[in-house]
Amino acid sequence: MEALKGFDINAPHWDQSTFMGRLKHFFNITDCRTVLLPDSRLDEAKALVESCRAGSVPPGTTEEQLHYAKKLYDSAFHPDTGDSMNLIGRMSFQVPGGMAITGFMLQFYRSVFFFLYGRVGQFLLWCYRNAASPITPKQIGVAYVTATSTALVTAVGLNLYTKKAPPLVARWVPFAAVAAANCVNIPMMRQQEILNGIAVTDEDGKILGHSRKAAVKGITQVVISRVTMAAPGMIILPIIMQRLEKYRFMQKITFLHGPLQVMMVGVFLIFMVPAACSLFPQRCSMAVSKLEPELRESIISQYGEHVSYVYFNKGL
Repeated sequence: MEALKGFDINAPHWDQSTFMGRLKHFFNITDCRTVLLPDSRLDEAKALVESCRAGSVPPGTTEEQLHYAKKLYDSAFHPDTGDSMNLIGRMSFQVPGGMAITGFMLQFYRSVFFFLYGRVGQFLLWCYRNAASPITPKQIGVAYVTATSTALVTAVGLNLYTKKAPPLVARWVPFAAVAAANCVNIPMMRQQEILNGIAVTDEDGKILGHSRKAAVKGITQVVISRVTMAAPGMIILPIIMQRLEKYRFMQKITFLHGPLQVMMVGVFLIFMVPAACSLFPQRCSMAVSKLEPELRESIISQYGEHVSYVYFNKGL
């Protein structure tokens, strides 16, 4: 117990103010091996984390065990609510889930397979929204229809255009559809934050108010991260496949092209999921001077110059 005295389980294991620190953090919580763990093991990890937060650590518990419990907690439970998430919505499922969806999208790039991405992507975005801003089933439905329609229009339009373009350009249509869907889907799913603002706090976590500008900044960063996450696999892999398909042995195993692309996408995503999530700090900051006039004046009137920045969870 003496060894754990002063241990703060909420403190990041790595420095989150640097890209490398965030990269190590997300490599840790996106570890797809944890997908195989039973719910009972995850519940044990949650209980240990909550006990540590309450200042009551079971005798014999080591710091290494606490770090592992926090890893499981971060990978399977919502950061705002602490609720257990559905398997396909967990951070640890990002790589296996993404490789299956993206791989088959690239294989069937001439079809409307983009609907699968829209359906699963919608669920993932809902899981990792900022839970302080609830969204109704109707709003989820509108967001889904809008994003899927955007992806479909983009895909169909580009497929018509690429009939006269080089074959490689047609293989990039899925990425254009995914990027377009993300640009619509994420803001739509988090529309309550844009309309009503997102909770902003001081450095110690005290809520100072709600800001629409902070919400826009957080959502913009999430859009950039999501598009970046998909870009390398969906841009580079089509080039690789086009060259491989020229070889005779590849022409004899066309039935394996789909599984092969799924596996290669997985290689990209193992690195790109944590890298894209690491582009911006999870605990986003914004200068008080850039907030809405009414919120800025409220903060200045109460705290003067003591609070120069506000902080908020940007979501994933």
